[in-house]
Amino acid sequence: MATEQRPFHLVVFGASGFTGQFVTEEVAREQVDPERSSRLPWAVAGRSREKLQRVLEKAALKLGRPTLSSEVGIIICDIANPASLDEMAKQATVVLNCVGPYRFYGEPVIKACIENGASCIDISGEPQFLELMQLKYHEKAADKGVYIIGSSGFDSIPADLGVIYTRNKMNGTLTAVESFLTIHSGPEGLSIHDGTWKSAIYGFGDQSNLRKLRNASNLKPVPLIGPKLKRRWPISYCRELKGYSIPFMGSDVSVVKRTQRYLYENLEESPVQYAAYVTVGGITSVIKLMFAGLFFLFFVRFGIGRQLLIKFPWFFSFGYFSKQGPTQKQIDAASFTLTFFGQGYSQGLGTDKNKPNIKICTQVKGPEAGYVATPIAMVQAAMTLLNDASDLPKAGGVFTPGAAFSKTKLIDRLNKHGVHE
Repeated sequence: MATEQRPFHLVVFGASGFTGQFVTEEVAREQVDPERSSRLPWAVAGRSREKLQRVLEKAALKLGRPTLSSEVGIIICDIANPASLDEMAKQATVVLNCVGPYRFYGEPVIKACIENGASCIDISGEPQFLELMQLKYHEKAADKGVYIIGSSGFDSIPADLGVIYTRNKMNGTLTAVESFLTIHSGPEGLSIHDGTWKSAIYGFGDQSNLRKLRNASNLKPVPLIGPKLKRRWPISYCRELKGYSIPFMGSDVSVVKRTQRYLYENLEESPVQYAAYVTVGGITSVIKLMFAGLFFLFFVRFGIGRQLLIKFPWFFSFGYFSKQGPTQKQIDAASFTLTFFGQGYSQGLGTDKNKPNIKICTQVKGPEAGYVATPIAMVQAAMTLLNDASDLPKAGGVFTPGAAFSKTKLIDRLNKHGVHE
């Protein structure tokens, strides 16, 4: 990946947005990593110089780095102005795109990056956007030798690389994995910024187009190895974790399936079936979530219902989502555990007639998921693009994290930064 003629190795686009601020801080930490032999040249990008300046000043204060503002480039660009996106992409080796919902704002950035030879990473949890971008731009990105890697935040690096990690740990053939996400909160509870809520509303409101997109892509089915993984009930009890769980509604299943397809078709690796769940604790939480889910699924079907959901996130999500997002105290006290239960066959045992004869359990743990683990995952994915070029897929293209990074040192990098097995 050419960096010599480009002034910035990394550019954080949307640095003054809610998540962008945390990504900016994380790049600032990476810039002074003791393992680096030289300073990382980087920049922030967005519409307002004043806002970008404020974000840098805030990061400088938080990190005790008074000179930070003078060390970071500022690029003024706007999603509505393609020429300004081109200018940004020309100056970057890797663009970290933090501007969502991606279904509305993601494609112009990808287009500008491909046309101007920059790679691009985003943290989208929107399957429709991610799958459409792969369909539309994979060959164009490959022709230019650039890497477009979506879902490189909490959705979906822990799940996608967690399945690969579990497969690598298993002494045999892994055929199926169920993951269970447990979110731990402190005394002040949880809160998620409503940007994530909006993405979910638009995604659920447009399910029919996602089905059409999948039908149009006409992909051959990936072979089923071992018995078919049975779906759990919408509310099921997990004995091992002593709690109830519901299906995880993020992009993890879509992303992991795309990764497994890539590994099977390109590297001839045995595909793994996958299902994702989130633990919800006891019966009180189950009832609360059932009501919130029913409200959501009812309102999301109508235009006026979607407007109400967007206008009153706190009310309709029973306090889980808000326009303000979490406080620093809530962020500091939160963490996550992702537990993987896998099954498969020991070496030498045929997978067609026999029952699976090995089970495996692995875990990925990390700090608060949305605004600490996500920036860490995104920035380490970018550092992997910059530093592990020989271990990436040979040509560029549009990839899932697992497809791009399965042979790189990304898992080691995440371990060093607090997202670990």
